[in-house]
Amino acid sequence: MTTRIQDAGSARDERRVVGNVLRGSIGNLVEWYDWYAYSAFTVYFAKAFFPGGDATAQFLNTAAVFAVGFLMRPLGGWLLGRFADRYGRRSALVLSVSMMACGSLLIAVTPAYSAIGIAAPILLVFSRLLQGLSVGGEYSTSATYLSEVATPGKRGFYSSFQYVTLVGGQLLALGLQLILQSVLTDKQMGDWGWRIAFVVGALAAVIVMALRRSMDESESYQRVTENAETGKGERGTLRQLVKYPREILLVVGLTLGGTVAFYTYATYTQKFLENTAHIPRRTVTVIMFLALLVFAILQPLAGKLSDKIGRRKLLMFFGIAGTLLTVPIMTLMARTSQPFLAFLLLLGALVIVTGYTSINAIVKAELFPTRIRAIGVGLPYALTVAIFGGTAELIAQALKKAGHESLFFWYVAGCVLVSLIVYATMRETSRSSALERGED
Repeated sequence: MTTRIQDAGSARDERRVVGNVLRGSIGNLVEWYDWYAYSAFTVYFAKAFFPGGDATAQFLNTAAVFAVGFLMRPLGGWLLGRFADRYGRRSALVLSVSMMACGSLLIAVTPAYSAIGIAAPILLVFSRLLQGLSVGGEYSTSATYLSEVATPGKRGFYSSFQYVTLVGGQLLALGLQLILQSVLTDKQMGDWGWRIAFVVGALAAVIVMALRRSMDESESYQRVTENAETGKGERGTLRQLVKYPREILLVVGLTLGGTVAFYTYATYTQKFLENTAHIPRRTVTVIMFLALLVFAILQPLAGKLSDKIGRRKLLMFFGIAGTLLTVPIMTLMARTSQPFLAFLLLLGALVIVTGYTSINAIVKAELFPTRIRAIGVGLPYALTVAIFGGTAELIAQALKKAGHESLFFWYVAGCVLVSLIVYATMRETSRSSALERGED
């Protein structure tokens, strides 16, 4: 009888975990849909905000705005990470999605350059700054929340859903793009069709605000708030964070190669296949959608594997394969005009990147105690992504315009090599973390 009661209680606890993970993940999905809609629809709205120059010049301008959005991510990681550590994960997640809704709505309603002149790109930049602030806080807070509410021994599996929904957001953006491409002409897409994507994102974000308000706060955070020895002033502060210099440097090293590789294959490839391999735009959209769909499916499988064999082995796989195969993969991708071969090459690259994306959030969360976990994950991560991930496409477009596009392939491989050195020297985190020891 006692065993049945315990089993029933465990089942209820597991369902509660799944419910919290789903509600947190849906919000993450919408946040990243809004973020990636910009990249997916760049090919249509670039001329609306930057009417002069050829296609490469327009893409370069919009890539620069994309990079500017990343500059706000460290600020978002700090501000919302501090907010999450002081006032709760749930409240921070509601706040981040609210800011994303405002940014998407502003992009949707901003008139073109032909109507309001220089004010158009200025408003575009402001919108991306707001979205960058939101995403900077979303990553750290959702990574922290998912790791804290997950069942012990299954943290890799549950935390992997952060990238499932991150990629899912991009898939939604590409899926909507495919639908709009099938019902609208290229002229209609360029004139007004692209605005639909941002209206959808803003409305979805408002719905998510309500869903996130019903999430449970994590027990780890609740224990910290109940601890009389750990006052609010000691939570989420830079003064506390700097006591963990090794962990901060580890987050930077863990992130560098992974973020460059991810943004190269998950966002820049759409322009790369169209502008360099000269594959038709709609075909490229299909290639991206299918490859990213498989990539999303791989995340929980790899996360579950990390619960069994440890996180470090997956990171080593990414580091070694990424260092050795990046240049060959991108060189072949640049030279092929065959859609199926381009798909296989992109999928191969994303399989390699899975070694990083599936577990990067939980590895970073396992480095810090609860009282500074959100800011500890968010700030160094966001700084690294802003400097390297956010500029990946900008560097690629600039090198292409200068006639040295192949140098970018070596740049990506070099960044992965730096992270490989970190992976080779770090210790396993899955069984030695504060999360598993129950330390707050």
